[in-house]
This record gives sequence, structure tokens and C-alpha cells, in this order.
Amino acid sequence: MSQTVATAPRADLRTASRWIAALILPIGPAAVALLRYFLPYDTVDDPATITSKLLADPGRTSLMLWLGFIALLTLVPGAYFVGRLIRTRVPLLTALSLILVVPGYLALPWMASGDAFTWSAGQAGLDGGSIAKAAEVAHGSVGAAAVIFVVGHLLGTVLLGIALWRSRMVPRWAAIAVAISQPIHLIAAVVVVSHTLDLVGWGLQAVGFAAVGWAILRLRDEDWEPLP
Repeated sequence: MSQTVATAPRADLRTASRWIAALILPIGPAAVALLRYFLPYDTVDDPATITSKLLADPGRTSLMLWLGFIALLTLVPGAYFVGRLIRTRVPLLTALSLILVVPGYLALPWMASGDAFTWSAGQAGLDGGSIAKAAEVAHGSVGAAAVIFVVGHLLGTVLLGIALWRSRMVPRWAAIAVAISQPIHLIAAVVVVSHTLDLVGWGLQAVGFAAVGWAILRLRDEDWEPLP
């Protein structure tokens, strides 16, 4: 005699996952936008000047580190959700952009380790001269991480914006906002050195990603994740 074993229906979490995606998407870029605005130093400063400015305002440095921590937790999931939305429409361009963006974001913690060390050393009461001297001696992997981050997040985000444009899944303005966000950041960081303009650059990415989140919310569950 054969028996039929009843199985409990699988919980359908597709609606919840779309809401999670929509909420996470703008958080990372928004956190970096605020981080760049409140950054105690300029990107073009030398290590001794950076150390001095970090130690002079430990509260602001701590805020920057917390914002960086939030960004580290949300940037890669955000990029994944963008790719998930558009991957079937522009598969090659989506893959290329994520191959650049994801390693770039993953390299960010290695770069931020120097600022965290400086804050900790200052709180421990070490003298500024010794801290600055230690900050100038960076492991080679930190330099490699910087290259991966700069190339990855700059070029990758531009390609991601182009992919969004070609996918027609979001308004044109949202795709443009993502595509131009990091070139604006580059100009603000090393050309005109403006923290306000940097806020605008990363803010545009946050707004563009929020539009992606809205597009995800408007999808049917079946379009977001077809059941097997």
C-alpha cells in the first residue's frame, strides 16, 4: 500500500523580500553621502594632515566610522538587488557592472581600517606624532584595496547606470542619476575638493537606487521570483 505524505506549504516570502530590497537599496549610498559630507579631512590631504584632523575631532571621526559601518553592511546587497531587477534584460552589462562594483565595495573596509586605527589610537592617548608615523606605513594590500575600490565603484557604477537606462525598468532620470553620481564624487574628492558636492554625488546614487527600490515594489511576486 502506498502512502501519500503531506508536506506543509512553503512560506511565500517574495513580497517581504521585495520590501527588504526597496528599504536596503538607498541606505548604503546615503550613508556614504553623509560620510563624505562630514569627513573631517580632504581626500587630497597628506597622511600627517589627515591624522591631525581626525584626532582634532574624535566625535566627528566616530560618526564617520559609524556611517562607514552602515554602508559596508548595505552597499553589496544594494548592488545585488539592482542586478537582480535588470539581469534578464541586460545580462552582459549587468554582469560587467557587478564584477566591478562588488569587489570595489568589498575592498572598502580595508581602506577604512586606517581611520579606525587612528581614532582608537587617539582614544588610547597615544601622541599624534607616533600615530601619524604609523599611519604613513601602510601594508601593500591597503594600496591594492584602494585601486580596486576606486576603479570598481567608479567605472562599475557608471556601467550600472547605463544598464539601468537600457533595461527600461526605471525612469530615465534615475538611470542618469546613478551613472553620473560617481564621476561627480571623483570631481568633488580630488578636483574641486567640495564635501557638499560629494554629498550631491553620492546622494544622486541614493536617489537612483531608491527609484530602483520603487520599481521592485511595483513588480508582481511572480516577476520578482517565479515559483518552481
